[in-house]
Amino acid sequence: MSKKIGVIGEKDSVLPFKLFGFTVCFDSESLAVQEKIEEMVKEDYGVIFITETVAEKVRKTIQKYKSRLTPAIILFPGHLGSLGIGLAQIQQDVEKAVGQNILTESNLEKSSVSED
Repeated sequence: MSKKIGVIGEKDSVLPFKLFGFTVCFDSESLAVQEKIEEMVKEDYGVIFITETVAEKVRKTIQKYKSRLTPAIILFPGHLGSLGIGLAQIQQDVEKAVGQNILTESNLEKSSVSED
């Protein structure tokens, strides 16, 4: 059985995800976002995408689910650009899984040089 995918954030950033059939929530108020995350968890969503600006407002709620297998909570830049939070989270997760951050600029440069 496939799991649902949810997207939470500012309307301009998340509206396009409706085209893919994802559940979309246009909100940026911290209490409403916390409630929506909790609702998606109870409904057994597999992935919840949240814009970085909204995620900043609900850090504790996101942290609460970080150690669980599902839902995977993925941060992404909003329509105004990146705050760097999503990339930092991915780097931390990779470092935790692999033992070192292989996504640093110096490691990425070494990788592209060795491919040439």
